[in-house]
Amino acid sequence: MSADAERLLIIDDDEQFCFVMARAMRRRGFEVTTAMTEEEALASIRQAPPHMATLDLKLEHSSGLKLLPELLALAPACHVVVLTGYSSIATAVEAIKLGAVNYLCKPADADEILASLEREGGDPDIDIADSPPSVNRVTWEHIQKVLQEHDGNISATARALGMHRRTLQRKLQKRPVRR
Repeated sequence: MSADAERLLIIDDDEQFCFVMARAMRRRGFEVTTAMTEEEALASIRQAPPHMATLDLKLEHSSGLKLLPELLALAPACHVVVLTGYSSIATAVEAIKLGAVNYLCKPADADEILASLEREGGDPDIDIADSPPSVNRVTWEHIQKVLQEHDGNISATARALGMHRRTLQRKLQKRPVRR
């Protein structure tokens, strides 16, 4: 590894994802560190601030959205891409507002992630869907928006939506509908 290799921090609670992505990025010349918890990530950033980072939106005991401002406070020049298997418009907007350079839905491969990390600015040529999202997708988006408004508090979100807390928890455990 060269002394001038860019440092990449992969923050994800999926051990297999970290292993595979770290190997792929090392092959592309990065100096890679992985962290599976918020504490590991912050310790790693303090030790050697990364140039780039991938941040899982839904960590086991934390939220990537809560970690993002702390990460950028410690490493202000770091380019961060938020990755998630639970994408929603609300969380994408918040991630960008909080300083992420991009937001990608899993599964994303190393080339997609690298392109997102290196891209400056928006893409006016991005594909626009031919049809509106399904009712199920709109419902998922609305739940995510209300959950975000209540800082991730399940009970407060369930009250705001007029549904039982356990019903909301079941809905949140499911993967979002694609379209």
